[in-house]
Amino acid sequence: MTVLATIIVLGVLIFVHELGHFWAAKAVGIEVQRFSIGLGPKVFGFTRGETEYVISAIPLGGYVKMGGMDDEVMERIEGGEAALPVREPSERDFDRKSIGARTLVISAGVIMNMLFALGVYTFLAARYGVQHIESTRVGAIELSALPPGTEALGTVEPGARIVRIGGQPVEFWDQIQVALLERAPGPVAVELVEPTRSIEIRVPVSEEERALLAGSLRLWVEAGAGYVESGSPAARADVKEGDRFLAVDGEPTLNWWSFVGQIEDRPGEQVTVTIEREGGEIVRNVTLGSEEIDGPDGSTRTVGRIGVGPPALPIVYSPVSLAEAVVAGWDDTVFTTGVILDFLKRLVTVDISPRSVGSIVTIGQLSGAAAEAGVDSFLRFMALFSINLAVLNLLPIPVLDGGHLLFLAIEGIRGGRALSVEQRLRWSNVGFLIIVGIMLWALSNDFLRLLGL
Repeated sequence: MTVLATIIVLGVLIFVHELGHFWAAKAVGIEVQRFSIGLGPKVFGFTRGETEYVISAIPLGGYVKMGGMDDEVMERIEGGEAALPVREPSERDFDRKSIGARTLVISAGVIMNMLFALGVYTFLAARYGVQHIESTRVGAIELSALPPGTEALGTVEPGARIVRIGGQPVEFWDQIQVALLERAPGPVAVELVEPTRSIEIRVPVSEEERALLAGSLRLWVEAGAGYVESGSPAARADVKEGDRFLAVDGEPTLNWWSFVGQIEDRPGEQVTVTIEREGGEIVRNVTLGSEEIDGPDGSTRTVGRIGVGPPALPIVYSPVSLAEAVVAGWDDTVFTTGVILDFLKRLVTVDISPRSVGSIVTIGQLSGAAAEAGVDSFLRFMALFSINLAVLNLLPIPVLDGGHLLFLAIEGIRGGRALSVEQRLRWSNVGFLIIVGIMLWALSNDFLRLLGL
């Protein structure tokens, strides 16, 4: 399942990306010599018209070879033949087109990936409805994130359910988030049950403080193993998916957030974990891993790691019209793009560990897990990965689309004088080394995770 799911994800999304380049090139009258899915030696191919359509040996990319497009750069870096016969310049060459036309061609792959994600999210909303988390039960409150005027939320007990905000009933977790993000500034009553009581907070004026307020509330999640990372401390101790954690070193575990705290407080230690499995209790001794993380104040601390993820959330769907499905698809696309951009920003500023980056191994694991969860989960993962592919391709690294766009920007600034093929080749070689370095870094992260390090 994992191998098949990975092939489908990579194959479809690479095809969509390269199809964007192909269509755009045809639309502006550029000669397309080769359309390749995969890199390296040709495995299968045929020619139709002026274009050779190819399946290549390494399924980690693809390319569209266009007439006059930096022949040596594209062929050496993207997997084509190293030497091509000398050809006469043509009005249909890539380099003979306007900067605007070339920008469209280079951007089209990213645009297609974004449109693919929008289409998938819209289809899911139209087919299944809009997703809601069917719970308003509070799992924890992050006290340090509470803005001034909202400190009363810190008195909410884990397990309490929010039933009304400002007199408006709430049934789903996203309704709580929307109420805190969009409500008019000022005092508002938050009504709870289990136990029944009411507190008053003051909704902040600034969007930043509203986001902090919404983010300070953590949904109740059971302390269970939704998945277990291969080679992790949990896997070595025979923790299995579906296990429920009852205690760590005899200290009762209330929910997922308390379990995370218990594990993070014991980096590198051997702990005794009490587990409920198939109606019975078992005990496992686990030697935890450790990881350095950065706090919001810039400080660094070492935390424990066990290598499990939380169980699935209770999801329900509410039917929507086609127009509402398009809006929902757009919102999901924008939200996912924002999450990925925020991850990259935090990675650059070292607000999150570089160990968070994964390679094809991680992609395979996530693809397999999404496929096993059902068609809707698999499609949702494909949409997320399509956006991820689009964002990464826009990084200004030569050999990526963002690098080609950077070359075009330089040409525009210089009044139409492009960098020479030799200059572009040198920078593309640098970009190639950067990409290889990133791939080796990501592979090493996955390798260390498999070893539980």
